[in-house]
Amino acid sequence: MNDDHRNVQEFFAVRAADWDARFPDDGPAYAAAVADLGLRPGGSVLDAGCGTGRALPALRDAVGPGGTVVGVDLTPAMLTAAVRAGRDGSGALLLGDVGRLPLRDGVFDAVFGAGLVTHLARPAEDLRELARVVRPGGRLALFHPVGRAALAARHGRPLTGDDLRAEANLRPLLAGSGWRLVSYVDRDDRFLALAVRVA
Repeated sequence: MNDDHRNVQEFFAVRAADWDARFPDDGPAYAAAVADLGLRPGGSVLDAGCGTGRALPALRDAVGPGGTVVGVDLTPAMLTAAVRAGRDGSGALLLGDVGRLPLRDGVFDAVFGAGLVTHLARPAEDLRELARVVRPGGRLALFHPVGRAALAARHGRPLTGDDLRAEANLRPLLAGSGWRLVSYVDRDDRFLALAVRVA
């Protein structure tokens, strides 16, 4: 495991037990973002960096009982919290790195990634790996329940131009990784970038 992965694990491991309690009102925002992903009954979706699995119930509702939902996360404590919350009933949980997925090419219709981009060790390569497991024409949702400015304020730091989630940075990053950005929203109450897997 490299230092970037170890740092991510350490950051989330100490926060896993009370993560959901810290953000108790995010459920509707997750559900709305999942709805915007445009999943269909019987579809397949990967929750990349699923954490405590807050998106899993909405993803399961979107694809129905005949669909496939898989959550993958690097931090064992987050997956433990997901199981404790009963969210393993909404999808299969895998311990793993989104940059090296033990999954076949083109197996998913979509990827959902909440708070994901800033925690990727190698953003371009990791987004390329997510593209690998999605069929051409499939979709990617990069989501956060608050926008960039609100998140920076929450952490007591200024919003800077090198933020990967800024549209000017994210668009070429996605384009170089097998995705085409089709929609971008960055408001205080929502961040959602939707992209399509290019052939």
